Amino acid sequence: MLVIADVICEIVQPEMMSKIVDVGIRQKDLSYIIRTGGLMVGLSLLAILANVGNIWYSSQGSVGFVTGLRKGLFTKIQEFSFANIDRFSSASLVTRLTNDVNILQQVLMMSLRLLIRGPLMLIFAVVIAVRIAPDLALIIAIAIPVLGISIFFLLRRGIPFFIQMQDKLDKVNGAVQENLTNIRVIKSFAREGFEKKKFAVSNEDLMAISIKASSIVALIMPVMQLVMNVSIVAIVWFGGNKIMGGRLQVGQLMSFISYVTQILMSLMMLSVSVMTFSRAGASSRRILEVLDTTPDIMDSPLAIREGRKPGRGKVEFIDVSFKYHSSGEEYVLKDIRLTVEAGERVAIVGATGSAKSTLVQLIPRLYDVTEGQVLVDGVDVRNYTLFNLRDKVGMVLQQNELFSGTIRDNLKWGNPAATEEELVAAAQAAQAHDFILSFPEQYDTILGQGGVNVSGGQKQRLCLARALLRKPVILILDDSTSSVDTATESRIREALRREFSHTTTFIIAQRIGSIMSADKIVLLDEGAIIAKGSHEELMGTSRAYREIYYSQKEKEDSPV
Repeated sequence: MLVIADVICEIVQPEMMSKIVDVGIRQKDLSYIIRTGGLMVGLSLLAILANVGNIWYSSQGSVGFVTGLRKGLFTKIQEFSFANIDRFSSASLVTRLTNDVNILQQVLMMSLRLLIRGPLMLIFAVVIAVRIAPDLALIIAIAIPVLGISIFFLLRRGIPFFIQMQDKLDKVNGAVQENLTNIRVIKSFAREGFEKKKFAVSNEDLMAISIKASSIVALIMPVMQLVMNVSIVAIVWFGGNKIMGGRLQVGQLMSFISYVTQILMSLMMLSVSVMTFSRAGASSRRILEVLDTTPDIMDSPLAIREGRKPGRGKVEFIDVSFKYHSSGEEYVLKDIRLTVEAGERVAIVGATGSAKSTLVQLIPRLYDVTEGQVLVDGVDVRNYTLFNLRDKVGMVLQQNELFSGTIRDNLKWGNPAATEEELVAAAQAAQAHDFILSFPEQYDTILGQGGVNVSGGQKQRLCLARALLRKPVILILDDSTSSVDTATESRIREALRREFSHTTTFIIAQRIGSIMSADKIVLLDEGAIIAKGSHEELMGTSRAYREIYYSQKEKEDSPV
């Protein structure tokens, strides 16, 4: 409505100017000039108010839209499984959540201003121009198709470059993210020069494609100026002849030229809108790709209806096979048969790449099995809701992650409702309490993003305390003490055995010495179980296990 008011106020002004010239000035009627001029000033003020209101509401609308869109995208990403996240790179998801959404905001704001204004201005100006001088309108009938076809071909050439720009931007963001995440490794290996060159390649690729896109789009303005100037010259030439022949008045010619300018400017607005839409088309496709992705792992109707929760923690792997991609040929895990009773401590060992982490990630459904079943307390994990299942599983992943905030905030990720006593007890069990007290702010010490201001061993112990705080039925420790000294690791094992004796515990470890007391040890090789039993049983029955044990013992006994 505000745009319509703005357009009406603006579209009548050239005709009113024509009346001032052809009536007021020609008849030397000062009062008519003042009345008409005053009306024009009033209409101009009204147009300004309507335009300001349009800008205000279009800004409000576009910001509200992208706020909801960003929230929807973030919510969708939270529902993704590991497999879904593996499909999109994290850098690409960040770009889609920020840059692509911002482009849609600009487009929506522009649409609410220019996309309505342009067509209205074009229609009104054409109608009035034809009414003023039908024969001169033939010039418009030639100019509009020429300008429209020129813009069409320029945009058709430029649109593919806008799509490529977003892909190149993904790569730039990926390079930055990877660099910042691994900055300590980069500096320790003195690879800053290599990283600068790698970033420069991505950055220059983005610059090159941006220049191509911009150079093509930049031609729209010169083409528009050329068509407009040629049209005005033709109108002045033919209109001047009509004035000399008495078939047209000077004011009418002035208003006709103004309307032609408005017509061509309207086409320019539409071309800018189309250009922006072309870039937004690439962004919207990338956003819809995320929104339309169905999460691989979702709550089944049965799980929602029954609302079961794990109680004891018995875990069974029944003929489990798994591959990351359904179309892939190679299975990562093959024919896994394993039963772990409630409260048992099971250690999983094997060479690097033997799928130890993958096996335990099937329990909380970070991935779903390709074949077979994983049962918790006799129920297929797919028949629990994700919340109910994961709420009873505590995990300390191989890659320890802490968040910016206080130590207390990080620990309470495990259980937001935990009391101070429970917080301290979990920290003590993880052997983190003493070093936390050594900080001036103790539990209120601020951690940098990723826990950059604590050591690797301290970070592992904080992550372990966070997992213990939720009092899980099943506890998964994925190489969670690799950065901890053997004495501290021994105290952690003792605390877990004493205070979490009823918790089913899976321990992935590299050092056999740290898991010899486990109730059951599982030896994996290339995704298959090749031996299982207690330490004493495996020493008697498994040659592979003995080789690993003696090789590690030899290294420990050898002098430094």
